[in-house]
This record gives sequence, structure tokens and C-alpha cells, in this order.
Amino acid sequence: MKTTLLALAATLGLAATGAQAQGTYPQRPITMIVPFAAGGPTDVIARIVAENMSRTLGQQIVIENVAGAGGTTGITRAAQSAPDGYTIMMGHMGTHGAAPALYPNLKYDPAKDFAPIGLAAGTPIVIARKDFPANDLKGFVDYMKKNGDKVNMAHAGVGSVSHMTGIFFDSVVGAKPTMVAYRGTGPALNDLMGNTVDFMTDQIVNVAPQIQGGNIKAFAIATPERSPALPNVPTTKEAGLDGYEVSAWNAAFAPKGTPPETVKKLSDALQKALDDDTTKKRLLELGAVLPSAKEQGPQALQKLVEAEVARWTPVLKAAGATAE
Repeated sequence: MKTTLLALAATLGLAATGAQAQGTYPQRPITMIVPFAAGGPTDVIARIVAENMSRTLGQQIVIENVAGAGGTTGITRAAQSAPDGYTIMMGHMGTHGAAPALYPNLKYDPAKDFAPIGLAAGTPIVIARKDFPANDLKGFVDYMKKNGDKVNMAHAGVGSVSHMTGIFFDSVVGAKPTMVAYRGTGPALNDLMGNTVDFMTDQIVNVAPQIQGGNIKAFAIATPERSPALPNVPTTKEAGLDGYEVSAWNAAFAPKGTPPETVKKLSDALQKALDDDTTKKRLLELGAVLPSAKEQGPQALQKLVEAEVARWTPVLKAAGATAE
């Protein structure tokens, strides 16, 4: 009897210790893997929200940049991490939407191998140019339909947002410009500013400063409403092009199997960050769009990922786009 009681006490003690440890998550710093180089849109957004989340959680969220293969290198590593809440990731439209179509040997399933935490921000797409003769989008589209092969479109590499949204633009317009791939957004933008290439479609976070500084121009922004960051740039619909509305997005995920209560703590901390006036202001100044009430939380993010995989797979396969 004494042995039984001691065993029971030990079991209860271990259970209490486990519950206490679980209830006090986090007890040490959290690593957030950003699957792109420092300074890009995903990295900037991750650092802004992580700063506020750290204060809420009482532990620092440390950003670790693991770039490569259109972001899939970092996401693969994060997906294979221990599901204990101490390694999370900031994915985006490419890593969790387009990757299955671009990478036939992808080592993760965006819809099955993660515990969604929540959507962080959307980054609208802008159709940008330098001194292309057409002064408006309608004129540009008309020219492309007749002379598509004479037009050069820059993008930041296979699997990048500018690559995917450029393919989508071509499919909507019905033209096939010459695609010029670069190793990153910086070189692509430099050649656009130098008038070496004709246009590119990219996130407002990347192009807004150059548009505001007069280094490049914008045909339109691919959103239903104009952006406060570029109030004089018309929407694609206003500019006469229907069917081209697209915004990149960034969202936080944890590895599959992360305890639900841990995911909830992380999700609540993310939402608190997005509700914070200072954080909100910093994101809006970038031109980012904050998630609406119906877009917030793990369930909404799961639905978004499933919808994005379904959306991008036929577009990219029809274009014959592949990274391998």
C-alpha cells in the first residue's frame, strides 16, 4: 500500500509539474524563423510584430533568417522543429501558397504540416514602371496584347512574390512578356529604375519608397481600394483592368503538433500586437493592410492557406513555372 501511495504521489507530482510548466509557457526565448534575408518585407513585418509579441509573452522572440529556395529552406527547417512553441515561423504567400506548384519535391504540405497562429499583414501588389511610353494601365495592356514578346518583366527570382504575381498578371492580360529573373528584389528594382527592364509587379513595401521618391512610376495597385501610402495610384479596376486583384500576405505558423494552448497564447499575442497603436502605425506606414476581424486567428489562416494553394497551383502550372 505504501509503495502504491508513493507511486501515486510521484505521478501526481509529475503531472503538477508538467501542468505548471505548460501553464507558464514561455519560459525561455522563442525563435521565429524568417525564410528570407534580413531587410525584406517578410523580415520587416516579422520584426515589427515580434517586438510587441515579446512584451506580451514575457520572453524575447529572436528572429533567425534562413533564406533559400524561395523561402522553402527556412520553412522546411521550421516544420521539422520540436512542436513545443519555441520555434515558430513567418511564412508568406509563396511558402504556403505557391510552393507546392513550384517545388515538386517539397518536403512539407502547407495545409497539413503546420499549426496556424494567425495572419500578420497583407502587402498589396503594385504594377510599376520607369518610363514606358504608355502612361496608363489601359494603354500598357493594349500594347502588351499586341507586342508582349517585346516587353521585359523583371522579377526577384522563381518563387518570389514578384514572379508569381507577374505570372498572374500575364494570365489576366493574355500576354507573354520576356521574364527577366534577378537574385532578389534589390537588383530587379535597380534595373527597373535604370530603365533596363519595362515593368514589374511587386509588394508595395518594396516599391512605395521609390514611387514616392520619383524614381519609378505606378500604373495601378491591385486592391479593391486605394492605398493611403500611395493615394494617387488608381486601383486596377479604376484603371480599366478587371480580374487582377492580388495582395501578398505574411502569417505566423508553428510546427504541427504544437499544443493548442500554446498556439492560443501565440495567436493572442499576435492579435494584441496588431491591435497596438504603435505597431499598427508602423505596419500601415509600410503600406501593409491589417487583417479584418474575419481574417484573424488560426482557423481563418488555415482556410486562407487552403484557398491560396488551390488558387496558385493552376496559374503556375499553366505557365509551366517550376523551381526544380
